[in-house]
Amino acid sequence: MDEISRIFRAESGKVIASLVYISKDIQLAEDALQDALEQASIHWPVQGVPVNSCAWLYLVAKRKLIDNLRKTKVYNDKQKTDLIRQSIILHEATAELEYDVPDERLRLIFTCCHPALNEDAQVALTLRALCGLTIKEIARAYFVSEVAMGQRITRAKRKIKTAGISYEVPSHAQLNARLSSVLKVIYLIYNESYSAFEGQTLTRQDFAQEAIRLSRLMVELTPSAEVFGMAALLLFHDARRASRSDNQESYIPLEHQDRQLWDDKLIVEANKYMDKALAYKQAGQYQLQAAISALHCHAPSWEATDWYQITLLYLRLLDFNGSPMVLLNLLVAKSYTAELDKVYQELLLLEAQLPDYQPYYAAKSDIEGRLGLLVAANASLDKAIKLSQNGSERDFLLRKRAVSLKN
Repeated sequence: MDEISRIFRAESGKVIASLVYISKDIQLAEDALQDALEQASIHWPVQGVPVNSCAWLYLVAKRKLIDNLRKTKVYNDKQKTDLIRQSIILHEATAELEYDVPDERLRLIFTCCHPALNEDAQVALTLRALCGLTIKEIARAYFVSEVAMGQRITRAKRKIKTAGISYEVPSHAQLNARLSSVLKVIYLIYNESYSAFEGQTLTRQDFAQEAIRLSRLMVELTPSAEVFGMAALLLFHDARRASRSDNQESYIPLEHQDRQLWDDKLIVEANKYMDKALAYKQAGQYQLQAAISALHCHAPSWEATDWYQITLLYLRLLDFNGSPMVLLNLLVAKSYTAELDKVYQELLLLEAQLPDYQPYYAAKSDIEGRLGLLVAANASLDKAIKLSQNGSERDFLLRKRAVSLKN
């Protein structure tokens, strides 16, 4: 069943994108996909997984979708019925390159990021419907409750339906109005792959590869400073993936990673995108994050990291994203360049804004340890362990705690 679950996760986004494009109704598309997934859960364990699992799911879901359409009021509206039938025919006959957005999933991401919805609703709806993230995962990305996120997505669907917002492919001229939301979607897909928050694995390679694929498509579709910055950011991060774990350690922090394992080809590609982003001379949050990642990738060792430049970049990033998480990263960088006591006092003031944020307590424990505040460091480490929901990171912190107790 683990393999079947993995297939469901990998293929659902592609199928739902096609179904929404046909039906122009996200709820009908989701219902049809759910029926196909239930059928697969019954038949695949007995008959085996089809060679082309995505095609199997799509065929079953499309049949269910057409059956559901016949049962809805839309089939009493001849004009809408004809439009749906035409969209099915055109969908199967139209070549990919005949659309402004040359990729079906990317087309549907742009479609869901409709300007009639607020940006948070656009992103949440897209992540749920087209990218296969659960409501719980999306809620975590936005630091809100699962209930609140579920209500947000429901309201977005309702507004689309009541306002008559159509799921049409935006023209090239309309793409820029939706660019910010689309980039945020791609960014959050990669973040989910990078954190793999729950379970024992540190990463979800399928999410990472999908986000990188979409970012490369964006470079071809609508090149701009932030689009190049996004592509560079994801590639710099992904270049270090192989060094984040090994046969002995399920999680290895940047400080202890074997830099020989970093993917030089990805770093070269990221450098190319970074250079193109900088040529625009238009600062943005994705470029700044990419520049920070570039400094880490180009440093020959942890000790040789240019923390002064990283600190300056985080200070600039605050102008675009003043979140407490960015401020936390700034303070961590400053801890290697400024007076540690002063940094620690700033860090303590930040705790009220991040009361349940695991990385805060992990960073706090590290700085307290460097200051010789061992009792406080252990208490912060215990809090970080308690808040960890990723098994690999929790195991790393538990090993660190065990070493601390021995000393």
